Amino acid sequence: MPSESAPSIPSFHENAIPDASRPGTDDPMAALVGILDLQAALPGIRRMRAWGHEVLNVQPGERALDIGAGTGTEVIELAGRVGPDGDAVGVDPNPAMIAIARGRAESADCRARFVEGTAYQLPFPDDYFDAVRCERVYQHLDDPAAATAEITRVLRPGGRVLLIDSDWHTVITHPGDPEVVARLTKAMLATTPNPASGRLLRGLLTAAGCTIDDMGSEAVIWNPETARPLFMQMIASASTGGAITEEEGRDLLATMEAGIAKGDYHLSVTMFAVLGHLGG
Repeated sequence: MPSESAPSIPSFHENAIPDASRPGTDDPMAALVGILDLQAALPGIRRMRAWGHEVLNVQPGERALDIGAGTGTEVIELAGRVGPDGDAVGVDPNPAMIAIARGRAESADCRARFVEGTAYQLPFPDDYFDAVRCERVYQHLDDPAAATAEITRVLRPGGRVLLIDSDWHTVITHPGDPEVVARLTKAMLATTPNPASGRLLRGLLTAAGCTIDDMGSEAVIWNPETARPLFMQMIASASTGGAITEEEGRDLLATMEAGIAKGDYHLSVTMFAVLGHLGG
């Protein structure tokens, strides 16, 4: 459970659920799923996930949990690893996303199951899982220590946990006026609940009673199709908040598009992963 002093805000991903009342959102879930699928196809994400599954080393017959399951791709992977005698479960606070994940699992003839829940209140008994993974959730958390305590509650003694998250202080954007980009980045960091999450994962697991077994990192390079929605959202938010002017936002977007057109373009952020086990 979150600490008593923690603000009452969504635990993760709920703030990313599109608002169907906004103009131009004819099918908001389709737009969100499309973005998630594009991100999942990025080579850096694929390499990080492959490494994570290798070191988490989920075995047949085990119970495995994915927190922030999204479209369900990693739960489907876990289901293949635990086999018919195991249990692969995905948790997400978005009921519409859970429905999509269940549909994809059924299409893949997969026994993965999905339940609604948050990182602060996992709907499982103590000491239930052999392995837990959690990817790009901690950046959205207002109380990451409480979420880590909840993970260790549902993890059996000796069970493994893999946390993966971005450190948005490492974001690199090119091209663009460096001073405008700096203000844009500062505005984005100010509106992210836990922007330095990647560098904090080891300490959170250690404080929760875990022993660290391995660490990894990947500079995820975003392609234009994946970067555009994020970049446009950042510009709109920074402009509304007064961090940049509307003219600066238009100029920055035009500069980015010109860079993409001639192949002079870069957007990346470093992701970090920490593997640990519960106990000494």
